[in-house]
Amino acid sequence: MYKETYKGRYRIENIKKYKGDISDVIYRSSWELKFMRWCDSNPSVLEWGSETVIIPYRSPVDNNVHRYFVDFYIKIQDKDKKILKYLIEIKPEKFTKPPPIPQKQTKRFIQEVFNYGINQSKWKAATSFCDDRGWKFLVLTERDLGINYGN
Repeated sequence: MYKETYKGRYRIENIKKYKGDISDVIYRSSWELKFMRWCDSNPSVLEWGSETVIIPYRSPVDNNVHRYFVDFYIKIQDKDKKILKYLIEIKPEKFTKPPPIPQKQTKRFIQEVFNYGINQSKWKAATSFCDDRGWKFLVLTERDLGINYGN
């Protein structure tokens, strides 16, 4: 089960690695906080930023162009000394799949369908953005972050 337990400001430890305003680094979930700590302390991460990359996308809900603030940008050096750049979105695994169709169409189900469609549009735009630059776009879930709720 997904729980967004807390929000707050993150205090950067390795200031030289952070790309963005170090006084305004906000986490919106414990999962984002965990990822920030990993970025800040991992020597393979050469630079990182939180919501520093903004990508336009067209919403399937209203057909208008909106701005997608991707959760994270990271630049890493892998074990072969290769430099790689990623855009990372942190999402509960259930948000990466179409919502199950209930027997009755509720307002909640309709909202979940809208959210899923919006996320798919954002992720398509982010993938294209990354492809154009030789970067990679990843959606990390609780499984990727090693978070287990006993399911």
